[in-house]
Amino acid sequence: MTTTVTFAELKGMEGADLGFSDWITVDQERINTFADATDDHQWIHVDVERAKTGPFGGPIAHGFLTLSLAIPLWTQMLDVSDCDTKVNYGLDKVRFVSPVKAGAKIRMSAKIASITEVAGGVQLAVDQVIEVEGSEKPAVVAHSLYRFYE
Repeated sequence: MTTTVTFAELKGMEGADLGFSDWITVDQERINTFADATDDHQWIHVDVERAKTGPFGGPIAHGFLTLSLAIPLWTQMLDVSDCDTKVNYGLDKVRFVSPVKAGAKIRMSAKIASITEVAGGVQLAVDQVIEVEGSEKPAVVAHSLYRFYE
């Protein structure tokens, strides 16, 4: 469920738990497309038959593919209705905790850790966890930075 706020309301959301995004499937086609886009064709990602005998029992998504999916998952979680300039400012910390097997479903939870003013806007530091359906360990844990400008 998307939390929709105004820019003025956003400034008071430090500590807010935004809940969860929807589940999305990370299928082999998405993995192959990411491999083509990044020129990372390591067999554990794209060679389905060989990957079945590998350490994960099948092909897995690239860690950076899973991390990149934080963008569409994040946009499901927070909308600042009167703000049209939104920037992914960076990452303070990222860990790839466990693999995402081809065909798995992932979703993200997010909590706004801090909000600081920057020239013309605010910066949110957000604790994000991307989890894999049915797995005890998360796939990705990240401390992300987003900027919203008036």
